[in-house]
Amino acid sequence: MSGQSLLVPGKISPARSVPAKIRRPEYVGKPGPAPYTGPEVQSAETIELMRIAGRIAAQAMEEAAKHIAPGVTTDELDRVAHEFMCDHGAYPSTLGYRGFPKSLCTSVNEVICHGIPDTTVLRDGDIVNLDVTAYINGVHGDNNATYLCGDVDEESRLLVERTRESLNRAVKAVRPGRQINVIGRVIESYAKRFGYGVVRDFTGHGINSSFHSGLIIPHYDSPQATTVMRPGMTFTIEPMLTLGTHEHDMWDDGWTVVTKDRKRTAQFEHTLVVTETGADILTLP
Repeated sequence: MSGQSLLVPGKISPARSVPAKIRRPEYVGKPGPAPYTGPEVQSAETIELMRIAGRIAAQAMEEAAKHIAPGVTTDELDRVAHEFMCDHGAYPSTLGYRGFPKSLCTSVNEVICHGIPDTTVLRDGDIVNLDVTAYINGVHGDNNATYLCGDVDEESRLLVERTRESLNRAVKAVRPGRQINVIGRVIESYAKRFGYGVVRDFTGHGINSSFHSGLIIPHYDSPQATTVMRPGMTFTIEPMLTLGTHEHDMWDDGWTVVTKDRKRTAQFEHTLVVTETGADILTLP
């Protein structure tokens, strides 16, 4: 594995402004979101609106990823994604969600998820996850992907490639009538081939007009995940695989989650809807 030094918190710049004409989610300016009380199965109209939100989120992530290079700060990646979403009439869902101060999450190397963009400078050989969610027309679209920065070592490159493949396999396992736990079973069985850890304490989630609806999608084989998938259900799948332990520590900022052994980790995510025959990905650029 790369001999990069471990990350340390950088300085966080002031929150970026969003044009007043852009609709905010209900949780902005509040300690947390209102509990979701709606259905897990969405109407055809809501699904099409989510496809618009998902497309903008995917395009914003792609645009930010173009700027990944040694010497670039994670705050600059936040700026690019923020401006893209605002220019397309979308609100960056993470901005102000439970007090999160930025418009996307940037998780580098040993950071599992929820890294806060700051003055951290990307280095040659880093891997960096961008997690982007867009809110428009009253619904959210959520996706993430892990990218290589410069010349990345083979062990890290394979981790990224195989984590992407674990998401692809999980999406193919979605079928109406199956229990949610088939998703985690597929991911965990694939990850075990390579001795990877599968993060358990952070999961996929239901998503619609609510950023997190309460539906939980484990990425390991959980006997409790017995909810049966039905056409029209919308949720994310976002496996987090590690080179070592699945256990984690939390930074003092209350957001940044790192592997307990500080080994590298990768993640990929799509928002999808269950169809009559499988799954339709809503976060395609």
